[in-house]
This record gives sequence, C-alpha cells and structure tokens, in this order.
Amino acid sequence: MAQTASKKTAATAAPDPGTPSSGERPRLLLLDGHSLAYRAFFALPAENFSTVSGQPTNAIYGFASMLANTLRDEQPTHLAVAFDVSRKTWRSEEFTDYKANRSKAPDEFKGQVELIGELLDTMNVPRFAVEGFEADDVIATLATQAEAEGFEVSIVTGDRDTFQLITDHVTVLYPTKGVSELTRFTPAKVEERYQLTPAQYPDFAALRGDPSDNLPGIPGVGEKTATKWIKQFGSFEALVERADEIKGKVGQNLRDHLDSVRLNRRLTELIRDVELPAGPAELVRAPYDRQAFVVLLDALEFRHPNFRDRLMAADPGAAEAQPTPVGAVEVEGEPLAAGQLAPWLAEHGGQQLGVATVHSWALGSGEVREIALALGSGPAVWFEPSEMDEADERAFAAWLADPARPKAMHDAKAAMRSFAEHGWRVEGVTMDTALAAYLVKPGRRSFLLDALSIEYLGRELRTPVADDGQLAFGAEEQAEQDALMAQARTILDLAEVFEEKLPEVEGPTAAPAAGGPPAGATADLLRDVELPTSALLARMERSGIAADRGWLDRMEQQFAGAVQQAVREAHAAVGHEFNLGSPKQLQEVLFGELGLPKTKKTKTGYTTDADALAWLATQTDHELPVIMLRHREQARLRSTVEGLIKTIAPDGRIHTTFNQTVAATGRLSSTDPNLQNIPVRTDEGRAIRRGFVVGEGFQSLMTADYSQIELRVMAHLSEDEGLIDAFTSGEDLHTTVASQVFGVAKTEVDPEMRRKIKAMSYGLAYGLSAFGLSQQLNIAPEEARRLMDTFFERFGGVRDYLRRAVVEARNTGYTETMLGRRRYLPDLNSDNRQRREMAERMALNAPIQGTAADIVKIAMLRVDEALRGGGLNSRMLLQVHDEIVLEIAPGEADRVEELVRTEMIGAVSLRAPLDVSVGRGADWESAAH
Repeated sequence: MAQTASKKTAATAAPDPGTPSSGERPRLLLLDGHSLAYRAFFALPAENFSTVSGQPTNAIYGFASMLANTLRDEQPTHLAVAFDVSRKTWRSEEFTDYKANRSKAPDEFKGQVELIGELLDTMNVPRFAVEGFEADDVIATLATQAEAEGFEVSIVTGDRDTFQLITDHVTVLYPTKGVSELTRFTPAKVEERYQLTPAQYPDFAALRGDPSDNLPGIPGVGEKTATKWIKQFGSFEALVERADEIKGKVGQNLRDHLDSVRLNRRLTELIRDVELPAGPAELVRAPYDRQAFVVLLDALEFRHPNFRDRLMAADPGAAEAQPTPVGAVEVEGEPLAAGQLAPWLAEHGGQQLGVATVHSWALGSGEVREIALALGSGPAVWFEPSEMDEADERAFAAWLADPARPKAMHDAKAAMRSFAEHGWRVEGVTMDTALAAYLVKPGRRSFLLDALSIEYLGRELRTPVADDGQLAFGAEEQAEQDALMAQARTILDLAEVFEEKLPEVEGPTAAPAAGGPPAGATADLLRDVELPTSALLARMERSGIAADRGWLDRMEQQFAGAVQQAVREAHAAVGHEFNLGSPKQLQEVLFGELGLPKTKKTKTGYTTDADALAWLATQTDHELPVIMLRHREQARLRSTVEGLIKTIAPDGRIHTTFNQTVAATGRLSSTDPNLQNIPVRTDEGRAIRRGFVVGEGFQSLMTADYSQIELRVMAHLSEDEGLIDAFTSGEDLHTTVASQVFGVAKTEVDPEMRRKIKAMSYGLAYGLSAFGLSQQLNIAPEEARRLMDTFFERFGGVRDYLRRAVVEARNTGYTETMLGRRRYLPDLNSDNRQRREMAERMALNAPIQGTAADIVKIAMLRVDEALRGGGLNSRMLLQVHDEIVLEIAPGEADRVEELVRTEMIGAVSLRAPLDVSVGRGADWESAAH
C-alpha cells in the first residue's frame, strides 16, 4: 500500500528529545488537515478571500490562522498534519456506500488543500497522506505511538471518531465555531457530554449511526437509547451477545440490524498501526524556510501585518534568529555629523549608491526625516537632513540632481516626492527595486523590501517597519539607524540581482513606435518607461488637483439625503423598519416576509449582493429590490465624496497617490483617494467630477482621452483586415461592425444592435465569455454564443488571434505586450478548472490591456517632455483609465492641445491608428469631450 509523507526533517535542526526519561513530557500536536481546511472554507466567505488571479484563499487563511493560534496556545515540541488521499479507503472497499452521501466539494475549495500543503512545507511541518487510509487512522497511529513513548498529545480535528483516542495523555481539540473556537475534550469532558468513557465512544457511534459518513442507524434508536444500552451492558460486544434481552420493538429493530451495526463498529474503529515513514520522535518542530514562507504568503496576498506576525511568531527558529538571524545582512555603518556628508560624497558619490529614506507624511506633503546611503563595499552612512550644514546640503542636492551619479532606490517615486519638499531634484535613478521586481513577477500584489530581500537574497531585514514598508519613525535611535543602513545595503544588493535578472526576460526586438522607447529586454522597459513614469508621477502627486470643497460638501449632503429617502421608502414598502445594512435582516424580509424567489445559497442564507438584487428586480414586481439597489448606489456615492473631502490638503488640492505595481497588466491605479471609483458615465459621477477644478494661476483644465484604445490594439494584434477597415473608414465603429455582424445596412442598425456589438467588442478585449456576455446584455447564453459566432465569422482574424494567444501563453507560460511586458500565468496548465479558466481569460486580455497601458505611459512621457522642453507652464495632473488631465496656464491652451494630440497619436504606430479626443473647461466635467 502506497504512502507518502512530506517532511523537511526537523530533527536535523534541533535536538531530538526522543523518549523522555525524566522532566517535562514532550508535546505532540496532530492536525486533521482536510477536515480543518473544509471547516475553515465555510467559516470565511470565499468572496472576501481571493488573489488577483482569482484563486480563492479563505480555507488557507482560516487554516493558517487556526494553526498559528493553536501553536501559540499548545506550545508543542512536535507537530504533524495528516491528510486524506481520496475517498477510496479500506472502509469504502468494505462498505461501498461509505460517505457516498457527501456532496462534491465546491469549486472554490478545490486547490486550496494543495496550497495548504505548500504552506506547511515552507513551515517545515511534516505532513502525512497514506493511500487506503483516512487521516484519522494516521492520527490514531501517531497518537498511540506517542503516548507509549511518553508524549502529551493534542489532536485538532472536526471528526468525533477521534474521541476514542482520548486518555489522560491524549486530548482532542474539537472546533465548535468554524475553526476559531476549539473545545478541549478530555476523558472527563467526554463522560460529561456522553455519559460514556472514550473507549466506549465507538460502541455508541456504531449504534447511533453516523449520517455524515452515511452509516445507517437503528430505527427508533437515538443517542439516549444507545447510551443507555452501552451503560447497561458495558460494551458493544456484550450488547450484541445479549441482544435477545432487549424487549419490545426497539429490541427487534436491534436484532434485525445486527449486521449493519457490526459493520458500523468495524468502520468506526480507528486503525492504530498504519505503516508510516516517521514516528513521533522524528516530528520535532523545525525553523521555517523563511524565504519560501514569505514568498508564498506574498503570492497568496496575505499582507495583513497582524496575520503575518502571528504566523511568524509560531516559527520555532524565531527566538534564536532574533538578534542575528541566519543570513541577515551585516552592515558596517556610521552616522554622519554636520560637515561630514560633503567630503564623503566627494569620495564615494561617483559609484552607484543604495538610498533608503524615512518619510514623515502629512496630508498632501511629506519630508525626509532620515537618509542612509550604502556602498558596494565599505561602510554605509546615516544622516538627518535637518542636521546638515550648508556645504552638506549643496553637495547632497548636487549629487541627487546629477544624472551621471547612479542611484538605486526602492519605491523611488515616494522618495522623489519627499525630496522635492526640500527643493531637491532627483536624476540618475538607475534602479528601482520595487519596479524591477514588478516587471519580473507582475502578478505579485506587494513588493515590500523585506519580502524581496528574503526571496532574492535569502536574508532577513529585521527592521521596525510600518505597513507601507517604510521605516517606522520613532524606533530606538541606534536600531533605527542600523535598520535604515541595512535597507540601503539591501537595495544596492537587490539592484545587482535585478541588473542581471532583467535582461534575461527578453521581449520583442522591434520598436513599436517611431521616436518611442525601444522594445526589447525588460531592462529597457524599466529604463525607458517605468523609471521615467515614476518620476513624472511623483511630480503629478505633488501638484495635485484643486478641489471645490463647497461643491463637494453639497454633493455629500445630496447623497446623504438620497440614502435616507431610500431608507424611508424601503420601510414603507415592507410596512416596518429594518436595518438595510444587515444582510440577515434583509434576507428575512426578502425571502421570509415577502417570499421572493431564492437567490444563490450561502452558508448564512441566500445572497443579497448587487447582482442578486438586480436579478430579483427582474423576477418580481415588488419595489424593494430596486429601492435597495438605489440605496446602495447612493451610499457608495456618498462614501466616495466623503473620501474626497477628507483628502483635501491645506493647499486646497487633492494629492492622490498613483500606483505602478498593483495591476499586473501595467495599468496605473490610484489611492487616497481612488479616482477610478468615480463613475464616468452616470449623472452622479459627472456631478462629482465638477468638484475637481482649475487652480489659482491657471486658466482651465484640459482632458485628453484615447478613443477605443483596447479595440484598436486588438485590431492591430489580430491583423484582422475587416476590423482595421472599420476603424479607418471614419465612420462609427460599432455601427459599422454591427452592420456586418447582423447583415444589415448601416442606416438600419438600431441602438440595441449597436449596444450589443459594443458590449461584445469590449468584452472580447477583456476575455469575456459567452455566459458573461449574456449576463451583461441580459440575454440567453445561447443568443450570446450565436452573436459571438457570427462576429467571428465576419472577423476571423480576431478569432484566430484569441485562440493563438491562449495556446502560445500555455506553451510559454506567459503573455507579452508590444513592448515586451510579460504576465506569467502558471495556472494555464492547472488541473483546477476554475483557476485554469481564469488564467485563460487573463491570457486573452493581458496583451491587449497591457499594450494599451504601455501606450498610455509612453504618451504621458512624450506629452510631459514636450511641455517641459517647450518652456510651457501647463502641467499634467491626473491619469485615470485612458485619460490624462492637464492644468493649462494662461495663453497656452491652443498650443498645448496641438502638442497633446501630436504626442499621444504618435506614441505608437498601429494599423488601426490611434485617435484622441480633447476637451477644455473650468472643471473636470466641463473639460470632458
């Protein structure tokens, strides 16, 4: 019989206590992996836990959280996790209907057990899975062996069959609320709960039957009767031998079902002698593989500091590693006094230096509090800008502004923005380790320096850091100085790694645009696109955009009033008050009181999300679903405006933060506030945009937006002549395409036809399926499929391109934009259908969206260079979606408009030529086009 065990032997890293002869007994913790993962899955909503690629992580998060808490509370010296291999075991061979009633695991659960196994491997936790046996049998074997060898044993499982293992030295921790609350079952607890000893529990379970395992009970025999019989006769065997003594119908039922209860008893008994590759003494807890551990947490996007801290605290190697962790960076350094920086830079400033800073941010502005510089060899230095003398400041400002003096930074944009508060300009940034890591692995959701250090350098940065990765100001002075110098050295060392790694990621060799940056190795993408964009974004963030506080206050009051009106209407519609924000109360009203059609079943009832309410609105004449949708929309708009008001800085402007490393496609996003949240096509969204106004000293705002850029990219990449002709005809694209798809004259294309074609065309660029299109257009999936098939008949080049994109990505493992930006999609070959289909959609849209994102960045750089090179005072303020927003200085509007059109249209050369719309106005909305 095959068996497997994954174990990075802990005994090699710590003394093996073996069988104790005296002193405190060693403690073995055993976990039923599959049972606990399944409970964790249902304890946490899947919709709240998933990666950007669509991989659900709720079971992993819940399991890991429970494990961290249990390790903290139990303090075991030894540890192992057991998993089921499959439903085919010796029990299913003996009883074919064993567990046959169990439903298929949800798609969202599949794949998470495998990832839990990977997480345990990084934590060096031994895991067992033996073919033909259940996890409980493995646990029973290890628990029996461990008790005989003098261990205290704790078992964490959701299977009560393990109660038979309980002794004075074996305890079961049984989840009673998800996996967050564990009840400790001792012999006394079992007797209190069942009035039986642990050894009698399988007798009791055999008589009662077990619906969860599909083991039939005896008609008329429940827990009370089963308990009474076991107590009366002492054991199952004695009861069976004296079954004739049981009177009445229940006695006859027992005698009629003796064969089934005997089978139950055999199946309920756990096997205690499974052959295993390791025994209890070999399960000593070992230090984590911290590099692999941090990398996996990052891949799973578990970035919450409290969660990570709890898991890290459970590392047996943490205490030993605290002062001088294995592989920790060793940095020699010294603080510089006033007057010492200028001569130091004169001696060392010509070589590439690692730069680390501590920022102190206020709303809309920030300053640099501390700076560390590191050499490739030799001591690092630390200094405070406030303590520099005039010579130091002149020397430092000159060094920062010198493009010939190479500098390596991590998140250079933030440093540039802070340096600008001191009047210092930054040039010569040759490496940004955050951006480099993003280009190498764009699917990551976080690029904190400590995680990159572990992954690429194999060493830890034990530094007092805040959630944003910046050094937390106020740490103990010497520790803070040492930590910042260690960061600077780490940045420099990472720079060396990425300088070697980036050229290995080759892209296309042909330049996509005349006058644009060359496309080639990813190193070129960093140098020619991402680093210049970072500098531009720093200037845009510092400029901000003026806000009309009075207008925004009125908008907030308007939305607040609309929210309250919706509340009153909802109460009137059902005849009483209820909390519209409570899913439980809303479920009771919708499905209980009103008896509306049931939506998707969840663990807590039936879903009441926006999609469900929209569906209900089509299935019933009752007004409540429509009112609820309006209530939520108005509440969201109010929240958006409140967020905008809170971010208005003392200068009267909103300074959003642009993110370069969030979207794997290369698109920019923004936070504090998130400008992507402002609706573009609704009246309310347009009204909110009126709150963004031209600032003092400027004449107007100007918006410039690419028209249908994704579709133009799709036409170019697919080389579909029909679609290219539709763009170059000068007529309305969607009307032209609709006339071809529906086979009618352009004059006969009605608004509904055009709407369907527009939705489908953009849907194809975003990897939309026929089912997704049907949902979007509210038509049958069959009609959506016919629509797509007809489109592909007319535009076969698009069909062939989309098929080719997935096949090529599956073969290479990645997609690529025109500029060589890669997106890696390992799930294209996953056995998990959900993950594979999600990766296929990404393979369809990543080259299109990524190329569009690259074009926007090139356009921004060209426009900014033309503005500054032309001696103009107008400036770029925002980039949202495919639009840029500029603030126009008096008398420059016509010249800037001509410049913007020229530079944006010339960003790249496409067979479906780029088109730009430009508008002007006193506010963002009136500048729309």
